[in-house]
Amino acid sequence: MLKSVKISKSSAIYFLLIFVPIAIALEFVHADHIVLFIIAAIALIPLAKLIGDSTEHLATHYGATTGSLLNVTFGNAAEIIIAVVAINAGLLDLVKASITGAIIGNILLIFGLSVVAGGFRFKEQRFSRENIGIQSSMLLIAIIGLAVPTILTATVLSGAENEGSVQLLSDSLAIILIIVYALGIVFTFFTHKHLFVTPEEPTTAEGAHQEDVHVGHWSKKKSFLLLAASMAGVIVVSEILVASVEQTGEELGFGELFVGAIIVGIVGNAAEHSSAILLARKGKIDLSIGIAAGSGTQIALFVVPILVFAGIALGQPFTLVFTLLELAVLFLAAIILNLIVHDGRSNWFEGVMLTAVYIIIAIAFFFAG
Repeated sequence: MLKSVKISKSSAIYFLLIFVPIAIALEFVHADHIVLFIIAAIALIPLAKLIGDSTEHLATHYGATTGSLLNVTFGNAAEIIIAVVAINAGLLDLVKASITGAIIGNILLIFGLSVVAGGFRFKEQRFSRENIGIQSSMLLIAIIGLAVPTILTATVLSGAENEGSVQLLSDSLAIILIIVYALGIVFTFFTHKHLFVTPEEPTTAEGAHQEDVHVGHWSKKKSFLLLAASMAGVIVVSEILVASVEQTGEELGFGELFVGAIIVGIVGNAAEHSSAILLARKGKIDLSIGIAAGSGTQIALFVVPILVFAGIALGQPFTLVFTLLELAVLFLAAIILNLIVHDGRSNWFEGVMLTAVYIIIAIAFFFAG
């Protein structure tokens, strides 16, 4: 009986839900912008975790394939909601910075820290080269999709008279990227799913799940209700976060690029980050890669096109034109990721190198303003 009520490390993050009503209350009393931003950022962490856990529990009722698709659909829900709210507020550059930050945060910082955490416990960890190979290839395709409009805008399509062409180009590329992502799902979960099944997964599906959930599986009704409640919470808290982000950055002396890429980029993925690191520490490096690298790929190929379409719906044209610095760091991040994981093995020093690259990029964003 005592064991059934034990709070796991994973579920302990739910204690942070107390910050949700605190953030709402502070918004009503018009509290200081910095305080609002910090409280809202903390409140988003358990809400994102609740979205992920709800989809995982639904997977136990609908099967592994459907569960994977649910995780794909809702895995980056917090980032999408934050970005849509920011687009509606006209903060397009902040959104693009947060996209860049979320991608490099996943494939450099979180994957790096996961490899470090696992490397300190295991001298060497092996993982599926097919899995990381597909993820990194899809990521490079997405970066090429961002590079084309950025380079063309800096050269032949510069000037206000070409804005319509740039928007049409971005819309077309968004459609291509989301088609590639959909076909990637078919490849991974249906036609070639045998390439992505590791020997530890059959036991992990039960063992890890039972370890992370302290009261057993949730019912379908409970899972759907908590999913809906967490999504609603993310929408409300995102409004508070976005409303306070500009003044917070100004008061703290942070530029929009740094706030979007580093702070907002990390906050939206915080719950996934902790899961990836904990799994690597347990020796489940393939699952950790699936969260870290997979989430980065999902943002590039799925979230970005969704935001392009959202911009059209909201009357705030959102193009795939990024700054040259953002584009450069994305390319460099993808290159260093490929160089480190090509052999299908990892050690703690490789994790240190990935983390160091992220810190270097964060410093660059700070000075870029």
